[in-house]
Amino acid sequence: MIEKLFPGIAHLQNIHPLVVHFPIAFLFGCVLFYVLALLARKELLAFTAFFLLLLGTVGAAAAVGTGIYAEPGVLLSPSVRGHLLARHEDFMLSTLCVSLILAVWAAIARPFPKRGRILFILLLFVLLGIMSVGADYGARMVYDYNAGGNACPQPIEFFR
Repeated sequence: MIEKLFPGIAHLQNIHPLVVHFPIAFLFGCVLFYVLALLARKELLAFTAFFLLLLGTVGAAAAVGTGIYAEPGVLLSPSVRGHLLARHEDFMLSTLCVSLILAVWAAIARPFPKRGRILFILLLFVLLGIMSVGADYGARMVYDYNAGGNACPQPIEFFR
């Protein structure tokens, strides 16, 4: 049934690609709404940001979990695993840790910390930077080394 509605799913090696985009969208949206809440001083915007932070953190946990589960079955040469996959994993585990810390902080001082507010915003931007670099490593594996499918022979050796 699902394969009739979504024929592309039949070509996936694992479900990791289905979940990775949610935390990216939620966490970027979270930062946008926290900045708007800071500038506009609107509590509703802060609650929206907090909700997006929670969704992004849960999504990041799901993405990390599915990535760790999928990792042994991904067809990559050892050179690509060492140069890209290991760094992708490190950056995305760091993303999860930072988002968890920020989510707990925001939950304690719901919805937006009054003390250390500027530090909180700065850490959100650090979070986006860490996540963006990690996502770039993932994209390179998929688009440069065919980690997401079987469009070309495997494995492809690492090149600069």
